[in-house]
Parts: sequence; structure tokens; C-alpha cells
Amino acid sequence: MSENLKFEIDNGIATITLNRPEKLNAFTPDMLEAWLAAYRECRDSDAVNVVVLTGAGRGFCSGGDVARMGESADASPMDAKTRLASSVQQLPLTLAEMDKPVLAAVNGVATGAGMDVALMCDMRIAAESARFAETYVKIGIVPGAGGAYFLPRLVGYTKALEMLLTGDFVDAQEALRIGLVNQVVPDDQLMEKTYELARKIAANAPLSVRLIKRAMVQGLTMDLRSHLDQISSHMGVVRGSEDHKEALAAFKEKRTPVFKGR
Repeated sequence: MSENLKFEIDNGIATITLNRPEKLNAFTPDMLEAWLAAYRECRDSDAVNVVVLTGAGRGFCSGGDVARMGESADASPMDAKTRLASSVQQLPLTLAEMDKPVLAAVNGVATGAGMDVALMCDMRIAAESARFAETYVKIGIVPGAGGAYFLPRLVGYTKALEMLLTGDFVDAQEALRIGLVNQVVPDDQLMEKTYELARKIAANAPLSVRLIKRAMVQGLTMDLRSHLDQISSHMGVVRGSEDHKEALAAFKEKRTPVFKGR
């Protein structure tokens, strides 16, 4: 694991901390490699029910390291495309395979691809000091990590286009107003409130949580009949699970259920 990324799992909650605070957690190649490895472990491990992504220091993530961009400025168009596809674009593609909820705890500035990695999470909790900007246009490039895909799905076409074409910053309260984030909390309560939400989700039946997320994500590109057909299959799976039986028993016995994810 890279020294630029911290990864830990505790009581069903995985925490990934971008750890390059002196550069506002701008990406490095080894950092992305470790990040992808962490996402894949979260995707595959039954020990993980919820994932929390945050940044060390005063920023969430400033995206690609602009100072390093000049090093690859002379790469051929095909080489540049291949490099992008094999690095940061693997983050959203890996998350698309993950049924477990991913929460972004946005502790400060999130710009460019740093904003994109917040957008590709399932929910965003923002500190009051958080600020968001799609800054690609300011340096003459295009959203490389999915910003033009995720942003309009969250805030609508016109607001997303305004943000993408101006590169202007949006503060935490405006982000809440336009539906970019789920909550805004005091800076010193960010992780407490994020883990509070994570624990609430993690306490539920894991199969139910995962299949609900899968149904929502896939339902966005399905017609109604196909969605209902899928849900009937999911219902057959969960109703035959040990966790469903445990939930019914706990309800009758007026106790808290103990779920095992099977």
C-alpha cells in the first residue's frame, strides 16, 4: 500500500484516506494503484459493508497533479488516452462493480478529478469549509474521470454545464441546495457524522443493502418491466436468506437482529 493512501477496515466499515496533504491529495501513480487495490478489496471482501472515502489535511482532493502533467504533455494522443483509461478511469469502473455503499466525507476543496471522485461515490457529506469546482476548463482539458457523466445526473443538465464550462467554485451550502451533497456539517463533526451514517447502513442486512443499491443503479437504465422483473429475483434471494429469518425472529422477540450477510 502506498504511503500516500491509508486503508483500514473496522466493524464492517472500510476507510480510505487520501494521504498527500501537502499537495491537497493530488493523485500520483502509486496512489492510484493503491486506491484501486483498496476499492477492489472492498468490492470482494465480506468484511466490508460500507466504504468511507476522505482526504487528509485541509483538502479532500485536488485531482491530478498539475505539476506532473507537463511531463506527459508530449505523449501521443493514443498514449494519453491509454494512460487515462488505465489509471484514474479505473476508479469509477471499479465502483460500478461494487454493490456496497460508498460515502465521501468531503473535508475541504474538491477540484477537477478530485471533485469527480466525490461525485462517483454514492453519497457525499460535506464539511462547512468544503468547496467544489470542475476546473478542467481552466487548464484547457476535459473532465477525464467522469465529471461530465456524474454531475448532470446529480444536479441536472443546465447547472452541470454551467459548472463545467465556467470552472467556478460552489460552496458547501450551495452544493446542498443543488443536490450535490447529502449533508453539510461543521468541520469538526465531519467524520463523526459520516461514520454515524455509515454505521446506520452497516447495521442493516448486508444482502438487502447490496441488492437495493444494485437495483437502483441498474434501474436508472432500465424500463419499468425489466426493473420489476429484476426486483422479483432479488426478493427471492433475500426472502430465502438467513438474515431475513433472523430479522423476523428478532421482531417477534423484540430484540436487535444479528445479521451475518447470508
